[in-house]
Amino acid sequence: MRKESNAWKRPDIKLSKTKSEWAWNIIGYSFYLGSVIFLITIWNRLPKDVPAHYNALGEVDRWGSKWELLILPFVGAFIIVLMEALEKYPAVHNYPQRFNESNAEKFYLLSRKLVNQLKNICLIIIAVILYESVSIALGWGHGFGKWILPITILGSGFPIVLEIINQKKIK
Repeated sequence: MRKESNAWKRPDIKLSKTKSEWAWNIIGYSFYLGSVIFLITIWNRLPKDVPAHYNALGEVDRWGSKWELLILPFVGAFIIVLMEALEKYPAVHNYPQRFNESNAEKFYLLSRKLVNQLKNICLIIIAVILYESVSIALGWGHGFGKWILPITILGSGFPIVLEIINQKKIK
C-alpha cells in the first residue's frame, strides 16, 4: 500500500531549463549586473546624500547616505541565492490537493517558471530603482512618476495570475 505523498516525498523529477527561463535569466541578470557595474563606475561622482526612499507617487520622500545604495545589490544577491534554490527544488513548492505523480512534471515546470520570472522581475526592479536613485542624485532625472507603483504591481502580479490560470488547467 502506498502512502499519501507530502512535500518531502514528492517525485524527484529533473527538468531542463526552458528557453523562456534562459531568456528571463539573461534579461534579469543583465539588468542586475549592469546596475552593479554602473554603481561601481559612478560611485566617486555621487554626492554624499542620495534618494533613499520613494512614496507611492514615485517621489523621493527621504534622502540618505550614498552607502545606502549598496543595500540594493545585496538584496539582489540574496534574491538570486534564495530563488535559485527554489527553482532547483520545485518539489518543496506548494501545490493543490490534486497534485500526483502523473501531473507532477507539469506542476513542477509551471511553478519553477513562475519562480524564475519573479526572480528576474525583482532583479529588473532593483536595477531600475538603483539607476533612478543615481540619476536623481546626479541631477539627471526627476523621479519615477506616479506610474512606477502600478507598473511594478502589474509586472509582478501578472505572472502570478497567469500561473494560477495555467495551474487550474492541469488535471
